[in-house]
Amino acid sequence: MNKIIIFYGSYGGGHLSAARSIKEYIENNYPEVEVLMVDCMEYISKTINKVTTKAYTDLAKNAKWAWGKIYYASSKGPLFSITNNAQKILALKLNTLIQDFNPDLIISTHPFSSQMCAYLKNKYKLSNKLATILTDYAPHVQWLMYPEQVNYFFVAHDKMKTELIKHGITENKIYPTGIPLSNKFLAHYDKEKILEEFNLSTNKKTILFFAGGEYGLGKDKTLYILETLIKSFPNLQVIAIAGKNKKIKENFEELVKEYNAENSVKILPFTNKVPELMSVSDLVITKPGGLTTTESLASGLPIIVINPIPGQETENAEFLENHNVGIWLKDNKNIEENLFKLFNNPDVLKKMKINARLLAKKNSTSDICKILLEKK
Repeated sequence: MNKIIIFYGSYGGGHLSAARSIKEYIENNYPEVEVLMVDCMEYISKTINKVTTKAYTDLAKNAKWAWGKIYYASSKGPLFSITNNAQKILALKLNTLIQDFNPDLIISTHPFSSQMCAYLKNKYKLSNKLATILTDYAPHVQWLMYPEQVNYFFVAHDKMKTELIKHGITENKIYPTGIPLSNKFLAHYDKEKILEEFNLSTNKKTILFFAGGEYGLGKDKTLYILETLIKSFPNLQVIAIAGKNKKIKENFEELVKEYNAENSVKILPFTNKVPELMSVSDLVITKPGGLTTTESLASGLPIIVINPIPGQETENAEFLENHNVGIWLKDNKNIEENLFKLFNNPDVLKKMKINARLLAKKNSTSDICKILLEKK
């Protein structure tokens, strides 16, 4: 195998992260293979990509209920037909790149590119092998179009394999490897050194709070959660990541100053040290995106789920609850009660950590690449 294209999409960070992890592993371990990584919608049309990613972002931020309706409606009926026909038209532009680069293998970490490539292979009888990497913990039919044309399906866990089989996909095409993960989560970190770097105590349990994120949680909910942590849990310390949300960062800093909590709360902007921060944490509070969920499990961390986007994220939340590694706060105001239950019952927290490690598939990236590049 000499050439590989990896297609991803800009709708959330998980698709890009999965694509990047695969690309880095191939380049580091199979230097003879040429890898091209492409944002499928950006390549097809910068305008369409800009409009659709903005629409997704706006819905995820301000009208989650509407996104939920779209998510479920796009699996059948008129919206499914519209989406499917639109992908066929857009696929023709993608075909130009495929023909020019002529890859031996095409890997998709987004359902749009998976669907378009499978359609092209079906219509034009392309010889390229196709691999689809599902980046959430439950399947959606948009990932599974023209399955007879796809050679490999990589899924997060064994139950997803069973669900894909029910959709009529051949069992020997489905691999429950887990979602691709950065090799930084395989590293061993010096806990005391990292705590010292961030001026944190070695004698307190640590909560990692993803508070900003790409779509945020809403100002009132986010501030309420941090205020509750400061007022009700003085024996804990909090790392609150505001991401690129400057306003939330400023509000956090005001809250910390108001309660004189500088010694127990660290406010961070966007950081590339998530693996290190997870390695020193005891619990994560976050929205349950596929990427954050995978990283938390790999770090052996229980998850308190807040404000999931209806659709893929609510399904991720259900997965975490069903496997006793997460607590989904459907009403954010009961965060105090749930945290008291966890931290006043060490055995419960310990059991959740064990469950997280049992669920984690830390070698997902290498397993996927070995199947694709070494399987005879």
